[in-house]
Amino acid sequence: MKKITRRQALGFAIGAAAVVGLSACSSSKAPATAAIGAEASGSPSVPPFSLPSGGIDEVYEGHRIQITLGEGGQHGGHHLPAMPVVKIDGNELHIMRNADGSWVSVVNHYETFPDPIAAAKAAIRDLQGTQLAPFGPHEGGSTS
Repeated sequence: MKKITRRQALGFAIGAAAVVGLSACSSSKAPATAAIGAEASGSPSVPPFSLPSGGIDEVYEGHRIQITLGEGGQHGGHHLPAMPVVKIDGNELHIMRNADGSWVSVVNHYETFPDPIAAAKAAIRDLQGTQLAPFGPHEGGSTS
């Protein structure tokens, strides 16, 4: 009985991996094209973030959370919506919105949250009673 050589086994494994990889690529093409088309059509799939008039000002676990809308801007000729400015005890908590509409913060960037207030409350819990440190030169941080 003839045995299969290592070279033949390696060739078979590489061929099988290529087939699996190509089939995965071809099946994921349609959603990517649809997402690009939806973005190009100008209809955002994620609704813009809105705050009550006057923003949010509340105390959570002994820390003051303030959320206001910052100024919008422009990038490459496109108007950017105003991002919320989140402050905990007067220090800014940097947050970012993900493509799916969820939010992350610099304190807890491995977990997503449904809105900036939930991200701020999670940051307070993660700080475990310590103060949020100023971030960057515009908030009293060092530039070196």
